[in-house]
Amino acid sequence: MDSRPVVPLDPRANRVGWACAAVVLCIWTSFILVARSSASGTLSPFDLAFLRFLVSGLVLVALARWRAPRTHTALPTARWAALGVIAGVVYCGLAYSAFFFAPAAHGAVLLPGSLPLWTALGAWWLLRERPTRQRVAGLALIAGGDLLVGGASLLHALDGGTVWIGDLLLLGASALWGLYTVLCRRWRVSAFEATLAIGSFCLVSAVPLYALAAAAGWVDSRLGAAPWSEILFQGVFQGLLSMVVAGIAFTQVVVTFGAVRSTMITALVPPIAALAAVPLLGEALAPTTWFGLAAVTGGLLLGLRGATARTSVPPVLEAR
Repeated sequence: MDSRPVVPLDPRANRVGWACAAVVLCIWTSFILVARSSASGTLSPFDLAFLRFLVSGLVLVALARWRAPRTHTALPTARWAALGVIAGVVYCGLAYSAFFFAPAAHGAVLLPGSLPLWTALGAWWLLRERPTRQRVAGLALIAGGDLLVGGASLLHALDGGTVWIGDLLLLGASALWGLYTVLCRRWRVSAFEATLAIGSFCLVSAVPLYALAAAAGWVDSRLGAAPWSEILFQGVFQGLLSMVVAGIAFTQVVVTFGAVRSTMITALVPPIAALAAVPLLGEALAPTTWFGLAAVTGGLLLGLRGATARTSVPPVLEAR
């Protein structure tokens, strides 16, 4: 358990935290719908990741230069690379690829819906934070919901179904984002520093490597065949909104409320995204998906109610 004294949250920090949570909810819900609809577009999953890294990297580096007089000591190289690989290269590769196999409802349940489970496990392992009994009950519901959704797709694997591939990719992406959440807390990284680490690492590593591979024909890039309207939209949404705005906002939520409680606050993402996919994407919800969605949402809400007051946080964690 964390031995630091529990202190009341500053009212101003509380307001900032809830405002950032609202931004995250909106963008994360839209991300699921946009990522799934992208499967019917021209761009490949790795094209989407390339645009995300290119746009976000340029914006974040420009912001860093503007903020230079007020920035603090840069992250150690190992931590900078770790955040970039975990929450950047590998996470995006898994998440974008998953939506080319799994429907949006599965993404809603398994990506943000299972995030508290992975974060709680990571916090227990790295931060020695033991969840309360009520939160354990919530996490058990989340695990049950994941099994309902993922198990149903596994049953169709022998029939030639491929949804299970997307489900596994979604669980892997969720686990990586949970690890990133805990590492930000453990290393006391500010909202901007964490997002800058991801953006700058991907800009200097993944972007030039993918551009070279695409130019040489080593990867199946469809950037040359895609209309400019699709490229512009995906660049702005994936790079600016999903990466820069949501990245900073989410990390600030972690700063304000703590790693585990922050992921519980995203309780509205699964039901909104899953239900919105029915009229917007024409995706029907199977009975197992309904039950899994209900279990995950119930687990998120139960865990949120069981969240305790956050412990005091050193000033270095506050967004600058």
